[in-house]
Amino acid sequence: MPVDWEELHLVQHLVRHGSLSAAARAMGTTQPTLSRRLEAFEQKTRKTLFERQPGGLVPTAVCLSILSALEHMEANALAVERRLAVQDDALEGTITVTSLDWIGDYLLAPILTKFAAMHPGVSIHLLNDGRRFNLSRRDADIALRFGSFDQNDIVERKVADVAYGLFATEAYLDRFGHPDVAGEGRNQTIVELVEVPVRVSLSTWLKDLLPEARVLLRTNSIRSQLSAVETGQALATLPHFIAAGRNGLVALDLGVAAPVLPLKLGVHPELRELPRVRKLMDFAVSQFAPLRVSLSPSG
Repeated sequence: MPVDWEELHLVQHLVRHGSLSAAARAMGTTQPTLSRRLEAFEQKTRKTLFERQPGGLVPTAVCLSILSALEHMEANALAVERRLAVQDDALEGTITVTSLDWIGDYLLAPILTKFAAMHPGVSIHLLNDGRRFNLSRRDADIALRFGSFDQNDIVERKVADVAYGLFATEAYLDRFGHPDVAGEGRNQTIVELVEVPVRVSLSTWLKDLLPEARVLLRTNSIRSQLSAVETGQALATLPHFIAAGRNGLVALDLGVAAPVLPLKLGVHPELRELPRVRKLMDFAVSQFAPLRVSLSPSG
């Protein structure tokens, strides 16, 4: 009974994502397609690999018994891919870059566009997503994110510090008054960032600063926070880089140091030797250099 890698890789995706729908989104296919593939594989092996439950898929004991071997197979396959990739010394091919929403929108998009224009053989995919893509598995080639990377084998390079602050409109201040730390935010309203772990310092800082403030909106997007603040109905913690230049927004000094987060670029050490990846990294770092003052004015 021969088994191919794609069948085994499907099992890995289903274990990692916990459901057919989530795995389908990650793999760029449909839930019915994955369901048919899983059913065919289970019939082929005459083993039940997952229990179908309302909340998703639960791996059976048989499935769990092969996971360690599958992880080793995947690691070896990816190592072969990376070593073959670095043999290509041409400045052509695809580079996948991942980052957070506003970083990608306001900072990376123009940098990547300039690089692609300079190198016609290179195609760049930018994924703005709060998920932490696994660079060891080549979910992406390069990542820009706050804080350290999850994988120990990733090479990190700090490109800038990003300063945040508390912002409101003049209309908000006229209506609700200037927030007072001593008053713990009573009679104030805020927009809260639903945090991924790397950003936890932002929400913690605001909650500690104004614990009595009413939360009008929770969102996982900095752009949504910005739009909400511009209504004049709430305060929010925003990056100085995008908020300080907006008409009508005021940075509030409450006498408490605001968060400053290190922005880091990460890449797998083997992929760093791929010419197009190395060139893009060096170019991105050079483009961030003149932005450092505006990203962290007090720094």
